[in-house]
Amino acid sequence: MYLHIGMDTVINTDSIIGIFDLDNATLSYKTRDFLSEAEKSGKVISVCSDLPKSFIVCRENEKQIIYICQLSPMTLLKRTGID
Repeated sequence: MYLHIGMDTVINTDSIIGIFDLDNATLSYKTRDFLSEAEKSGKVISVCSDLPKSFIVCRENEKQIIYICQLSPMTLLKRTGID
């Protein structure tokens, strides 16, 4: 199954490791460090033109990719169809 996350970007749901709320998760310095290191190494892809609300950690072709998205984690979860 595929998940549309915005701006003509679609990802395979099998590759998703986790969907996280950006506001809550970045309260931890470890998460901020994780996102900062990922951005420095070119693993972050922004798929939003507005204020970001979530980030999605994926493993695609043995490579970790992080998508920054303007949709809320609840909206993304509903789109996956997973209860």
